[in-house]
Amino acid sequence: MKLFAVRPDIGRTPALPRQGGAWLFAVLLAIPLPLVAQEPLPGGDVASIRAWLIEHNPELRALQADADAAEARVIPAGSLPDPMVGVRLQGIDAERPNLLPGNVDTATYTVRQTFPLWGKRGLARNIASREADAQREVRDAILLDRLAEAEQAYVRYWHADAGLQVVDRLIELLGQVEAVARERYALGIAAQQDAIRAQVARTQMQAERIERTAMRQEAVSQLNTRLGRPADAALHPPAAEPAITAPVATLVAGLQAVRRATHPALRASNTMAAAADQALDLQRRRRLPDLTVGVGAMQMGNRLDGYELMLEVEIPFQRRALREREREAALRSDAARARVDQTLSALEARFGETWARWSSANQRRTLYSDTLLPQTEANFASALASYRVGDVDFATLLEALEAWQGADLARIDALRDELSGAAALRALVGSTP
Repeated sequence: MKLFAVRPDIGRTPALPRQGGAWLFAVLLAIPLPLVAQEPLPGGDVASIRAWLIEHNPELRALQADADAAEARVIPAGSLPDPMVGVRLQGIDAERPNLLPGNVDTATYTVRQTFPLWGKRGLARNIASREADAQREVRDAILLDRLAEAEQAYVRYWHADAGLQVVDRLIELLGQVEAVARERYALGIAAQQDAIRAQVARTQMQAERIERTAMRQEAVSQLNTRLGRPADAALHPPAAEPAITAPVATLVAGLQAVRRATHPALRASNTMAAAADQALDLQRRRRLPDLTVGVGAMQMGNRLDGYELMLEVEIPFQRRALREREREAALRSDAARARVDQTLSALEARFGETWARWSSANQRRTLYSDTLLPQTEANFASALASYRVGDVDFATLLEALEAWQGADLARIDALRDELSGAAALRALVGSTP
């Protein structure tokens, strides 16, 4: 006789019905999975550098917060002071003190409000508003400088990458020249020294490539630092030559634009000077008293017995302190006006120096691109053809190759200086494309 029977399905996970499994699979597919959007790496072009800097730079975020904080001070600056509410108890029993209003002889309830007169509230509001405007202008001026610095760092990053490409091309061409020298040596019409000299030149270019690779790593670190990223963060390779244009017509009129106070730094100085003038006016109006109005209700026992009205006026008795405050405000106004002149002089000096560097780089780049580079390329092609038939020696061919690639490197160097100068000039004339 069996006391119990062992079920074969004990210890197994019960299988879901086929239809139920299909429904479960469909439900799982319908559940939206969180997608992690990976932000594209900066470095492909100048636009990506500018966008990353504006979005992520901690200094710019701090400046924006400062500007918002200055804007938040405008309304409180022109608001009335908070009113004062008071309770005065009279006739408290000394033997049985009781502070309930109904258990004293008289309880007086008062409300007092001070009213600044003579336009002081309006002046205070205007001062705060101008200071907020100046803070925004300071933010814009620093933004222009940081954008220019980031663009210049990107130009150095591109320059290092472009220089590596030129060196790699030169190494490849030296390999081809070496192959030609070997062929001529095999035919007995050239010395073995030609192939060896090509190998030596190629080895020297490989050493040059190591140095330029280190320069590229340094440029990557500098660009990441400008962007507020870790120094070793990955960057997108430059897709093309940086698009940093500085139209000549705009640059010729740039100095006049600076003098017309279009630069945010100059606008900030002028705005702060205007705020300092109004602060001096406000300080002078403090000679005139403000008015405080108070109303009260008197309670005797459990009933109101009467009302009271109070008027208070400040007495500007501390005349020496008042004069010193006015003198301080006047000196601050003079200092603000002097800073306007200082800012204008600094901008004009920076514009003149940057214009000279940009103009020189532009002329050199044009000369290299339009004249020297085609000449040296044609010279190398002629020397190579002549060397194949034995009309020139190998030293002439090698010299022509190095001159051609050296002209290309010089063109890239001049273009780097021109692009960096264009970025600085655009910042000085207040250009934010």
